Amino acid sequence: MTSSRTARVFATVILAGAPGCVSGPPSHVPPPPALPTAHVGRPAQPTDRVVPAGAMVPAVSPQAPSGPLSLDDLTRLALSSHPRLAEAGFSVEAARGRAIQAGLYPNPTLSVTGDELGDVQGPGGIWTGPYASQEIVTGGKLKLSRSAAERETDQAALGLAGQRYTLLAAVRQAYFDALALQRRVEMLSDVLDLVDKAVEQTKTLVEAKQAARLSLIQLQTEAARLRADRDAVKRELPAAYQRLAAVVGSPALAITGVTGTLDVTLPEYDPAEARRFILESHPEVRAAQAGIERARLLLRRAEAEPIPNVTVGAGYVRQNQNKSDDWALGVSMPVPVWNRNQGNIIAARAQVGEAVQQVGRVQAELAERLATALRDYAAARERSDQYRTKVLPLAKEAYDVSLAAYKGGQFEYLQVLQAQRALAEANIEYVRTLGEAWRAAGILSGLLLEEAWLAGPAQVRPPEPRARPDGRK
Repeated sequence: MTSSRTARVFATVILAGAPGCVSGPPSHVPPPPALPTAHVGRPAQPTDRVVPAGAMVPAVSPQAPSGPLSLDDLTRLALSSHPRLAEAGFSVEAARGRAIQAGLYPNPTLSVTGDELGDVQGPGGIWTGPYASQEIVTGGKLKLSRSAAERETDQAALGLAGQRYTLLAAVRQAYFDALALQRRVEMLSDVLDLVDKAVEQTKTLVEAKQAARLSLIQLQTEAARLRADRDAVKRELPAAYQRLAAVVGSPALAITGVTGTLDVTLPEYDPAEARRFILESHPEVRAAQAGIERARLLLRRAEAEPIPNVTVGAGYVRQNQNKSDDWALGVSMPVPVWNRNQGNIIAARAQVGEAVQQVGRVQAELAERLATALRDYAAARERSDQYRTKVLPLAKEAYDVSLAAYKGGQFEYLQVLQAQRALAEANIEYVRTLGEAWRAAGILSGLLLEEAWLAGPAQVRPPEPRARPDGRK
């Protein structure tokens, strides 16, 4: 895959969906390598609507759905109206315009001049004109200039693609942050409800001399702690909703909640395949590769500059002194004696080396970002898996055993309550670890250009402690 044939595979999709940009005629660009099959999702495919060349796509601000928003709702809002994409779209259009301009031929020059006006022998003087001249561009300079500018257009289109996937990742992170906080509020409220009921029941037991006052104080302390935790998370939610609205690109959007679940299968990522994919196909890498060819074209353009352009002209001459009609022909060209563009050629050669090094720098930075994201994701996923497969089943078993023992007269009531609270708190911690895992997965989805997401089958949800010790709901 050569770096000169980049960008428009992405641009076909991106420009069609980006506000305020124009899609030009597509280049012949081979598609990027396929996304590793271990990943959930797929890279962007050029199957979205295509905007005719020269048609302006308006910046649409669709009506936000009423009530809680889903991840799909938020993604549509972000892709249709985010200023970041609109700005990048106009950058593509500006680069396309510069590419068109760079290849345009110089205009011809028309002139009319009068000499020796008022001469004694012929007051009408000598008139030359119309005289037409045309600069002939040599050395393939226009073709090289346009080709270099087209590589700049490719880079701008790939920059737009990168902005799209960065935006998708940011929306997914902010969404799961809000969803995890929402779920924690719900579960903390459930646990607090259980503890409040336990406090009331323990008060009755203390009054009947069947429980120690210390047990009541411990329960009241636990209730106060849980209430403080729930109220603190509740206070976090409005800020999380506001951040989500800002990430979507609509700071004035009033988000009252998000819909969805954390309990779906987390995606699988093969680190080796992910690294190969990102180093070959990420828009930042492909933009840097396009930069190498652009620099090489600019070097060739600088080397062609000393080849002189030729200006030819012809015109009619009327001499009023002797009443004659004549013709004038002219050919001119600069002679590259002192200035052979040697300084610009040295600079262009250095820029080629700089562009080559930029590819390595971009790949190193992307590899570092990928390694960090994979590390965070693996750790968060391992914690959530441990809670799902070990901690929650053990907590559930402890609760079931204590409840059975209580009904058989072997356990005290407070021991059952403690097992119930332990199960509920394990569920809360499980939700927290799931939120961390999905936020890390959101970062990976942007790095790996995942257009479709959350495609895995539903996962078995962990047990939720809703029963009272006496067996009633």
